[in-house]
Amino acid sequence: MEEKNDRKVLLSVKDLEVKFRVRGRILTAIRGISLDIYENESIAIVGESGSGKSVFTKTFAGMLDSNGFISNGSIVFNDDEIADTSVSKGWLANPIIRNIHKSLNRYSKAEPGSETYKEILNLKSERKMKATLSDEQDQEFTSRLDELRFQRTEAFNLRQTFDSKTEKDKIKATSAQIDAFDKEIKELEKKKKETIAEHKKALRSDTAYNNEYNTKLAALKSKYSSETTGEISQELSDRNLLAAKEVYLSVGRFNILKRLRAIHKLKKSFKKAIRLGEDISNDEVRENVYGNELLRVRFEDETDDKLHGTCVLNLAKMNHPADWSQIRGSKIATVFQDPMTSLNPIITIGKQITSIILKHQNCSEAEARERALKLMHQVGIPNAENRFDDYPFQYSGGMRQRIVIAIALSCQPKILICDEPTTALDVTIQAQILQLLKDLQREYNYTIVFITHDLGVVANVADRVAVLYAGQVIELGSIEEVFYDPRHPYTWALLSSLPQLAQKGVKLYSITGTPPSLYNKITGDAFAPRNPYCMKVDTLVEPPMFKVTETHYAKTWLLDPRAPKIEKPELINNIHEKLIEAFNI
Repeated sequence: MEEKNDRKVLLSVKDLEVKFRVRGRILTAIRGISLDIYENESIAIVGESGSGKSVFTKTFAGMLDSNGFISNGSIVFNDDEIADTSVSKGWLANPIIRNIHKSLNRYSKAEPGSETYKEILNLKSERKMKATLSDEQDQEFTSRLDELRFQRTEAFNLRQTFDSKTEKDKIKATSAQIDAFDKEIKELEKKKKETIAEHKKALRSDTAYNNEYNTKLAALKSKYSSETTGEISQELSDRNLLAAKEVYLSVGRFNILKRLRAIHKLKKSFKKAIRLGEDISNDEVRENVYGNELLRVRFEDETDDKLHGTCVLNLAKMNHPADWSQIRGSKIATVFQDPMTSLNPIITIGKQITSIILKHQNCSEAEARERALKLMHQVGIPNAENRFDDYPFQYSGGMRQRIVIAIALSCQPKILICDEPTTALDVTIQAQILQLLKDLQREYNYTIVFITHDLGVVANVADRVAVLYAGQVIELGSIEEVFYDPRHPYTWALLSSLPQLAQKGVKLYSITGTPPSLYNKITGDAFAPRNPYCMKVDTLVEPPMFKVTETHYAKTWLLDPRAPKIEKPELINNIHEKLIEAFNI
């Protein structure tokens, strides 16, 4: 889906899915986003409020709220400095590597029997399903119970808002609703248990099926035993030795107890993968074996006293604060919307900048002060020496935002996430801040990821634009392609809503309806209910990402060769001159 060029991919997002637990329900905020972000580029993430812009970028810096989690996908950060990993070969290294190698060789004897093993698992799964509930039945009971529990929670929360003196009738009525929900939940749970009991009883009495099951299982076990008694090849043993060294490299930063626990978990994971016939020499398979617990380190080379490798910095799998401390601030920094919430009101400006420099860079307090003053000059703070010991309330809004930018750049990050940093500022100051970000990008060579709903801001800062809707990228392209040749009806609607394109005496265009609920599974195109060009297929099947050019993609059935030819709205035809006049592009 990405453009092919010689630029280095700095951040590679693949099939990312982010969910939140909200009052007993699961909300899917990001739905399968894949996007490559390049070194030294400026990319804008645009869309309405609630489209997933901020959630998407918070995953880069490990800043998801406590009830949020990444349920699928990867975010690989390509930073050679942090990825480079060396682990000393202490007296324990070689015995541990030999032990892992020996275990992997033992597991590999099962590879020839993987198909038979899967047949055994399927046969047991089929029997288990007969003794419990089918997937459809289980899903039906779970969905109904989840909905009832949610409605009960909502009713309980509503009851808490009523005044016990003046709204007794409402409290009584809501309490009755809660009791009714409790009764229905209890009855449904009882019905579920009774259904499972009936299935178990029916299975026990089905003699023909049980005899057939036992015969099949015995035959498969005998076949599996004969398939897994041979010795493994030297090629597989060499592969396993390499995997064993990678395991030791990947756990080398832990203390001995944690290291042994991690090795035990990885051995179990390798055993499962090998028994299922997965090729652990395949890079993607090996990455999956490490799961969500560990960052994999690829083996590169070794000396007599050291193993050397490259860590796969999958930010979606980072769980340890020590790992994030190497990334957040020093490699990926964020400029937030409101500078007053980003700055500590009781600490001086100079102290706030120098504390970050001292934390992430090896320097003295005098050097940190010197660097802080240089940054203050660079972001346009007049008379920086005299204002170094001022407090945030002594600065104007625009100046505070400049300080936030200075703090973000204090460790020279590779990615600067700008989360609507000009929203709280007036128009004149907005232009100054945007110009400052562009000027500093030329000096520091960082990548800008700009979150905004303001297409005017996009026109001034971006090289590329990713349009988000309902947690998905629905159009991606260069600034010229998205502004002058948009292909998705949602992008058409966003452009048509620009006040700068409005004509005197004509009502300003607005997008009808509201975005879909992300609690529910979305069928078809998420924009279909609001799309004036909606076709029947939009309500049934999710569109793929169609390729318009090497750099331009859009997720709409209108690009299918079989679709009727639809022209973009007249309002956004020939808007080049208007955009130049409105945004000074």
